[in-house]
Amino acid sequence: MASFQIPIEALTSRFNLAGRYESLRSQSVSSRFANLRPVSEFLDLKRLSKPANFSEIQTRVNYNLGYFSSNYAVVFVMLSIYSLLTNTRLLFVIILVVGGMYGIGKLGGRDLELGVARLTTSQLYTGLFVVAVPLGILASPISTALWLIGATGVSVLGHASFMDRPIENAFSEEAV
Repeated sequence: MASFQIPIEALTSRFNLAGRYESLRSQSVSSRFANLRPVSEFLDLKRLSKPANFSEIQTRVNYNLGYFSSNYAVVFVMLSIYSLLTNTRLLFVIILVVGGMYGIGKLGGRDLELGVARLTTSQLYTGLFVVAVPLGILASPISTALWLIGATGVSVLGHASFMDRPIENAFSEEAV
């Protein structure tokens, strides 16, 4: 039976995904959010319109992903916070692991003495691992991550698809 291969490069090359995220690695967080667009511009209902065809969707998505990239990052952060607040088990596990790692790190390599017991840092890390992994599995981080990917994708791509480019920018790229 012949194998079936999907040409991912042919599907993603139109969206310029490789070049779009190159600048993210070199930017700091403060410069990343320096070009945050105002909420009134981001949620301008007068610019919402149904695209005529798929080519127009591609044009809008390419333009809006670059223009509103910081706003879309804020949407992702807000959805991440929402997903952690609604999945309290996962939030508890994250706090437990971060707090445990911080507490073990505060020991500075010394053993922890609890009355009759003396625990090495290796035993403390193992205990944290033994407690955190089953709790982490019960907290369903995979379903939370998949929900976050889906909700962000629908929100960002939906906004980018329906938000029309400003009039002054729409005519600047047209050939005369």
